[in-house]
Amino acid sequence: MTDPETKEGQAQPPGRDLLLPGLAAISLYLLVLAGVIILGVVSGRHYPALFLVFAACFIAASAGLLLLRRWAWTLALGGVFLLVVYNLWIFASQHQGAALVQGLLNLVFFLYLVRPEVREKLR
Repeated sequence: MTDPETKEGQAQPPGRDLLLPGLAAISLYLLVLAGVIILGVVSGRHYPALFLVFAACFIAASAGLLLLRRWAWTLALGGVFLLVVYNLWIFASQHQGAALVQGLLNLVFFLYLVRPEVREKLR
């Protein structure tokens, strides 16, 4: 049995193109978050229309992570880090427990994304 060859003719380790379960979970989370933002903008009560930019970035990062793209990893990493900072700021200023839970969940996603095994899977 031969190893799959890349375009450059270098041998590629078997299983390199398999998606990590954590990346799929983060992609799903980003899609759900984008949906919540879109619904919040459409209802007009929760978010300003400018937040649609974040929703578009989350959708792009979600699709790119499923395709194992490095640009999507960067976009998702930046988005998740901003969500950590935002949610922990909300908790510190308004003492909302839900913001702490979401901030810690985003911190777990951030720490997962910076793992070397995850970065090695990206192209």
